[in-house]
Order: sequence, then C-alpha cells, then structure tokens
Amino acid sequence: MEESRSTFFFSAAAVIFFLLVSSPPFSTAQLAPTENRILFLVQQFLEYPPSLQSWNNWTNFCSTPPNPSLTIICSDNHITELSIVGNKTSPSHINPKPSPSNFAVSDQTLSERFSMDSFFTVLTKLSNLQKLSLVSVGLWGQLPPKVNRFRSLQVLNLSSNFIYGEIPHSVSTYQSLKSLILSDNLFNGSVPDLSELSFLEEVDLSSNYLGPEFPSLGGNSNLARISLANNSFRSEIPLDLKKLSNALQVFDVSSNRLVGPVPSFLFSMPFIRYVSLAKNQFSGGFAPNVSCGGDLAFVDVSSNLLIGKLPACLSPNVGNKTVIIMWNCLSNTTSKYQRPTSFCQKDALAVKPPARRNQNDGSTLKLGIVLAIIGGVVVVLGLLGFLILVIFRRVQKRRGSEYKCDSFVFEKNANPIRGSPLGRHVPQPMRMTSIGLPPYHVFTLEEMEEATDNFDASNLVGEGSQGQHYKGWLRDGTVVLVKCLKLKQKHSPQALQQHMEVVSKLRHRHLVSVIGHCIVTYQDHPNTASTVFIVLENISNGSLKDHLIDWRKREVLKWPQRMAITMGIARGIQYLHTGGVTGNDLKIENILLDDSLSAKINSYNINLPSKVGAESPLNGQDPSNQTSIENPEKEDIYRLGVILIEVMIGRPVNSQSELDDLKFQFERSLAESPSKLRDLIDPSMRGTFAYESLKTVVQITINCLSKAAAGRPTVEDVLWHMQYSVQVQEGWTSSGNLSGNLSGNLSNKL
Repeated sequence: MEESRSTFFFSAAAVIFFLLVSSPPFSTAQLAPTENRILFLVQQFLEYPPSLQSWNNWTNFCSTPPNPSLTIICSDNHITELSIVGNKTSPSHINPKPSPSNFAVSDQTLSERFSMDSFFTVLTKLSNLQKLSLVSVGLWGQLPPKVNRFRSLQVLNLSSNFIYGEIPHSVSTYQSLKSLILSDNLFNGSVPDLSELSFLEEVDLSSNYLGPEFPSLGGNSNLARISLANNSFRSEIPLDLKKLSNALQVFDVSSNRLVGPVPSFLFSMPFIRYVSLAKNQFSGGFAPNVSCGGDLAFVDVSSNLLIGKLPACLSPNVGNKTVIIMWNCLSNTTSKYQRPTSFCQKDALAVKPPARRNQNDGSTLKLGIVLAIIGGVVVVLGLLGFLILVIFRRVQKRRGSEYKCDSFVFEKNANPIRGSPLGRHVPQPMRMTSIGLPPYHVFTLEEMEEATDNFDASNLVGEGSQGQHYKGWLRDGTVVLVKCLKLKQKHSPQALQQHMEVVSKLRHRHLVSVIGHCIVTYQDHPNTASTVFIVLENISNGSLKDHLIDWRKREVLKWPQRMAITMGIARGIQYLHTGGVTGNDLKIENILLDDSLSAKINSYNINLPSKVGAESPLNGQDPSNQTSIENPEKEDIYRLGVILIEVMIGRPVNSQSELDDLKFQFERSLAESPSKLRDLIDPSMRGTFAYESLKTVVQITINCLSKAAAGRPTVEDVLWHMQYSVQVQEGWTSSGNLSGNLSGNLSNKL
C-alpha cells in the first residue's frame, strides 16, 4: 500500500514538473491590454476578413502560429510585426483598371463606412511596430500623413489595395525604413524624395499612376531592388543612379514613357541581375563601350526607339543571359522583330522635349521663307498626284466593264458598302498583297465550269450547310478551291458586288485568301443573284486537327513548330480584327497548314450585306446555329485560348466541362511546381521547350479563357506574350538545349 502511494505521488510530481517546463513564461504569452484592444479595432475596421474571423476575447495574439494570411510577432509584450493578407482583388486584376479619377467603392473594397484616416489613427498607436503588411484587404482612400507616427518601422507593405492620391511626404521621414512596397494601387502624382532614407533596400511602386518626374533615389547606397513598372514617368533616367552601383540587383522601369538614351552604367553594376526597360520611349544608340556585370542574367529593352548596334555583351549568344530586344530599330541582330531606322528616328523626334526658341528675327524670316517654298512644292505635287489618280481610276473603270458573269457587271472600284465591318476605307494593313497569290480576278460562269470540269462529282471535296466545295484548276495551272453558295434569299447583284469588293482586299499570309469570285443571276430575274462562286487558294496539307489526331504528324510538331503555328493564328486574328472582322469560327479543324506548316485561318466572318447576314461563303458556321454574340472580338480570343490548350495537350477538347477542368489543372500547376505543368502537356514535345517559354504561353492562355469577356486580353496582348515566349525559347535553344533540326528558326517561321 505504501509502495503504490509513493508511486502515485512520484507520477503526479513528474506531470506537474513537465507542465511547468513546457509552458512558456507568462510575460511572453500576454499582450499589453491597449494593444489587445487595438487589434480588435483593426478586425472591425477591416470588416472581419477570413484570416481574422476567429479572434475572440480568449485569443492569445502573441501565441498565434504564423500562416500565409496572418502573422503577429511580439516582443516584450508589444507587437513588432503585423502582416495580414486578405482575399480582395487588386486594381490590376480589374478590366478596365480603375483610375484615381473614376474610383468607386465596390465589393472588392471595404465598404463606404471605412475611413482611412480613422484606421491609421488607431493603427499608429502600435508604436513598437517594425513591420506592417496589409495586402489585398480592400483599403481605399488617401494615405494620411500621420502614417509616419510609426517611429520604428522598417517594412511598409500596402500593396494590392485601392489607395489613391499622392504618396505623403511624411513617408520620407522614416529613419529605419528598409522596404517600401506600395505596388498595385491607384497612387498618382510625384514621388516624395527618398534619397535620405539611408537604410532603404527595396522600393516597389509598380502598377500605379505616378509621374511624370523620375523619383529621387540616388542617395540610398543600400538599395538593391527598384520596381517602378506600369506608371506614368516621362523623364530621363537620372545619372545620380550611378551611386547605387554598390548594391543594386533589380531595376524595372518597364511600361512607362521614359525618354532619352539608355544609361550604359545600368548594365555594368557589379551586382545587377535584372534590368527591364521595355515599353518606353528610349531613343538613340547604345554607347560603344558598354560592358556587362558578371551577375547580369536578364535584360529587356523591347518596344523602344533604339537604333544602331546592340552591344556585344548583350548578344543572346554571350553567356547565359536572357536578352529581349524586339520592336526597336537595331541593326546587328537576327531578330525579325525590328522596325526600320526611319520609324525610330521619326518617333524619337515626336517625344523629344521641345528645343528652346531662337529669338533672332533674321533666322525666323529665313525659316519662314524656306517653309513657304516647301509648302508650295507640296501643293504642286499634291495636285499632280490627284490628277494622276483621277486618270488611273477612269482607266481602271473602263477595264472593269470587261468582267462579266452572265448578265451581271462587276465594277472593280466600287465603294465598299456602308454596312461592311471594314467601313468606308480598308485600314492600311488590309491592303497588303499576299506573296505568291495571283491578282484578284472576277471570273465568268464558263471559267468556273472549265476549272471544275463542269462541276464533276470527282472534283467534289466537301459539302457544307451553304453549298458544295470543288477542287479546280485555273488556265494557268493554279490549283484552287471553289465554294458554291446557293443564296436562300433574294439579293441584288449590286449589294453582293459591294460585299465582294471588301472580300477582295482580305489577303494575308495567315488567311486562306480569296483569289476571285463569280456571281450568277436568274435568267428571268437579272436583278436578283442566285449563286455566288468563291475561288480560294488551295491548301492541301490538312488541318491542325488532322496533325494533332494523327500520331505520326503530331510527332513532327515539337514546341517550336507549335509556337510558330499558334503565332500565325494570332497574327491572322489580329489582321482580321484590324478591319473589324470578328466573331470568326475559330477551331482546329478550320486552321489549315501549308507545306511549311504555316497556319492559315479557313473560316472567317465577313457578313453579306443587309439580310444576307450569316450566309457569307467565308464563314463556315451554319447560319441556323449562330446566336448573337455580345462581344465577338473577345469571343475570338476565347476560341484562340481553346486552340492554345489543344495545341499544348496534343488533342482536341471535346466538351466545355473538359475545357474547364483543363484550365483548372493548368492554373493549379502554375501555382505548384514545374513538374505538374510538364505532366499536362503532350508527351511528344517534352524536352523541346524552355520552361519559362511554356509558362508564358500557359499564363496568357488562362487569361484568354476567362469567363468574363472583359477579363480577356486583346490579340495584341496575346501576341506580345507569345513573342516574349519566342525570345525566351530562342535564347534557350541557342544555349545548346535543343538540336537545330528540331528547333528550326522561329524568327524565320514567323
């Protein structure tokens, strides 16, 4: 009995000792009552976001385990770090992005009851706070000057909110600030002077409306990362940034309107790794003696007005750097995406600051005389040109009267119809002539019969809802496809004539172009058209669908070839959208591939005038199945997204539910790991792509498949991302990661 009693007391003592040892000291588990109340007020101000909903009177804040949505760190019974990540959408994810002038409270912001001034009045009472991070919590309003009451603040992160107005100058008084992150808000106006913040290591003000002057940062010798992308800066890059050479690693000023020459010192800083100057108005040439730092890994100078030669150290073949140079006027490069030098010189003058006026009266007089002479010469040349044009049109009109199809006469220079989606004038890109195609021709019915051997059944290659498709041979030996459209309603030849005038201008390397036509009228009703024959170029290499479902053909389509095909499709869509041709029947079975695997869109939507509507012979959609599309341009982008998915997985998508599931899997793979993304794509092209190239295409594809039309990109946005993907792929290939016979040359293909 005594032995069991002593054993019991010994066990109880051991348990009590373990509890005392394992429990944290009382002083570190409790928060000062004042700060406890402040946190509950923060919960109330932020309208009880999910990460704060579990707080109650028994919550021990200093013992709360950190997670991605909430971190609270205490020291000596005071809060030193408060990080809250909400679930609100940021301005850059709203299309169109709101501006400071048109901001309105919405379900993505805190309610109208919220007061930014009152919120910071409470929050600044956390006087020991060293790190404050409030991301995507829906803050809106102007940031009050009292924000500088945080005496010990080292990190301030208010990104992905709706804060507008100027950044208060009081921000520049933080003596210990190391990181200032205000990206993805609606800030506008000038940036306060930050050059006196000697401990500053990171500045991220991207995706706002700040400008026009470049911010003063030159005195911060510890600054390692500068991100000012997507703002409204319109000045030159100041030379005092040289002072940052001891620490700077990342410099991103893309998507502004910065001007002047590119400072050569940016590339030679000893620790610089990333430089992005894309989408600005930098002009002139690079300095001849540009050198590059040993850590430099990424440079993007695309979409500027740069001329001359690319420095040797920025050549894609030197080292392992990724260098993007498209859409400039550089001369010593193999990139196909360079403009002529005259373009950059002209636009550089347009953005150049105005020169100081010369007050010398004599010089002004001489200039006036010169301008008057030039003006006179221009007027004379203009009159001569007009006279020549009138004569040319009369000659063409006479020639046009020779083209007859039964009793119908086609005037080749008739004005386009008012109802045409191309308007009165076809845009300049629509006037280009496709290489290798004969001139547009108006055929007679006899020529159609001769080409198809009187429409012999052996030449019938297909039949759609609108009529038959025949293979034919013109007199010069050209193989063509003849579409025969039996009109179901009565229409005048004049209306069809005007429609075909528009169609005749649709010539592009990535469209199945129309070579000519013939309109047939009823014998007893010569003013009513009965049949339209459309003569198109013949593409005999099959459709994109054929190449994806046939494993032998699919094996040929590695990643570089598939990129060239999808880029061609996007360029064809861009060409159509330039002229207002939208709502096209874009499917992999309607994308034909020629012998060089160049993509050609086979079914595009030029509606016939008035009540003919969807009977256009160029649109493969069944008129009875067509419904009114609210935003046909964005519908084309959605269909392009479907094609991109099918090209990446190497097979057709058979249902909407399958498409939604694939989109979800691609989204999840981007968030998880590269291996997940690689598992989703067609196995036959593994090992032939750069991961960053594939990732870029997947990201823009997901955007194309957005349920909301407003959230889908324009075709220009799609092309920009695909061109960026091409540059990354070519850089990867040139480093020896892919054999030449597989990679080809994407620039030449595009």
